[in-house]
Amino acid sequence: MSFAILGGIFLNIGAFLTYKGKIYQAVIVYLFADVCWIIMAFEKNDYTGGFFIITGTGFGFLAYMKMKKGEMNKTLHKAENDI
Repeated sequence: MSFAILGGIFLNIGAFLTYKGKIYQAVIVYLFADVCWIIMAFEKNDYTGGFFIITGTGFGFLAYMKMKKGEMNKTLHKAENDI
């Protein structure tokens, strides 16, 4: 099994967890998918792609930490007084 397939499986699991509303668990699974794609990029000597994947993974991890600390005040719920 290649790292691309493994990363794709993790991506599907993360999407399912997101659908179920389990955002924290989904972000962790997405990070595992990113690790698979980083390994794949370096195996293919795609250092530019690896750099961008690592950068995106870093921002994803920082967002996870911010969510875990409760510092994100955004919501997807519509306020009652909104039209």
